[in-house]
Amino acid sequence: MTHYVQVTAATPAARTQAIKLYGPEGFAGMRKAGRLSAEILDALVPLVVPGASTAELDDFVRERIVAAGAIPANIGYSGYAHATCISVNHVVCHGIPGDKKLKAGDILNIDLTSIIDGWYGDTSRMYLVGDVSVKARRLVDVTYECLMLGIEQAKPGNHLGDIGHAIQRHAEKHRMGVVRDFVGHGVGLVYHDTPDVFHYGEPGTGPELRPGMIFTIEPMINAGRADTKVLDDGWTAVTRDRSLSAQFEHSIGITDTGCEIFTRSPAGLDRPPYSG
Repeated sequence: MTHYVQVTAATPAARTQAIKLYGPEGFAGMRKAGRLSAEILDALVPLVVPGASTAELDDFVRERIVAAGAIPANIGYSGYAHATCISVNHVVCHGIPGDKKLKAGDILNIDLTSIIDGWYGDTSRMYLVGDVSVKARRLVDVTYECLMLGIEQAKPGNHLGDIGHAIQRHAEKHRMGVVRDFVGHGVGLVYHDTPDVFHYGEPGTGPELRPGMIFTIEPMINAGRADTKVLDDGWTAVTRDRSLSAQFEHSIGITDTGCEIFTRSPAGLDRPPYSG
């Protein structure tokens, strides 16, 4: 049985089995944190070019978060040392920034989270480096469509399974694989909170969506099979068949009539190709 708890000043900032329901203060906090994260993803657009290293992009993100008086959530999380995860081509998620230089034709996901006054603005976005293949562009387009179709199902009275089903149906219609090994999650005052948000499923299953719920939707879609494996570094997840992978992520909150997207791009740069 699903348990829900209304968040108050006395609610522990820790993951429990209960789904937290936030009030207006929570939504205000998430707007602020989500906007900063989205603005930084916007600012990355002109920097994602052939010859740029993923470490340079990570340094830029860390400096921008700190300059805004916020905290990069990823630094120190389970021993992780970077502000971002940057996942290139066949890397599904949790790619570690380093000396690797981008080249024309690459696609990459940049995932970051800013903490402002305890609120976690968690988001990620895809970028195209120069001219990319038709297959790569199609994968990125379908993945973004999956995210937004999932978000369309995020409204009171629906269930988490409705979100996952919408994503799975669209991806598989295009003969692409939906990653099962990584999921979205509750967010707010806790980075990775209850509930887990699966990107596949059956309509009408899973916890009911209620006003005040805050969580991420972050489908990872592979051009080939859904199977992944984690490399020896303990972080980097890749496609087993070496096919390309793409991901988009928004943090959202369920309202009385639908949902609010906290991490939408202020500049309208929610999906490539970008002109910023």
